[in-house]
Amino acid sequence: MHDAVNTAIRLRAATPDDEPFLIELRECTMTGHLERMGEPTDAESHRLRVRSNFDVAQIICCDSRRIGLLKVVRSDSVWRIQQIQLLPAWQGRGIGAGVIRDLLAQAHRAGVAVTLSVLRGNPALRLYERSGFRVAAETPIELNMTCDP
Repeated sequence: MHDAVNTAIRLRAATPDDEPFLIELRECTMTGHLERMGEPTDAESHRLRVRSNFDVAQIICCDSRRIGLLKVVRSDSVWRIQQIQLLPAWQGRGIGAGVIRDLLAQAHRAGVAVTLSVLRGNPALRLYERSGFRVAAETPIELNMTCDP
């Protein structure tokens, strides 16, 4: 895994014990963006989003600390990043870029495109653009982006 901060960044499968951390992560990283777009921010909405495709949820760890989440739903033709989130204290260190770079390298070897959606106004858009994603479609709420193999 990418060594952005001179520490070991790794991914591990999420377990049910991670759910409280994942709900807290979602609340602190997404509530402001969701409120701005008029989307639900209640506890149940956060819980449902965390539980969605939980079988593919991977915890981003720095050494032994949980610092983020990556969910990628994979098919034979496309991989969709459903969620990528880092705790605010860990953002801006190149960790997300490294996780995305590693995922894109795997997708390239598999010959599949990678897609994602980002809420309008979310500063993560710059990261996705720098990583090679381009806007493929737009809605009033979000941008749908793709990165070809």
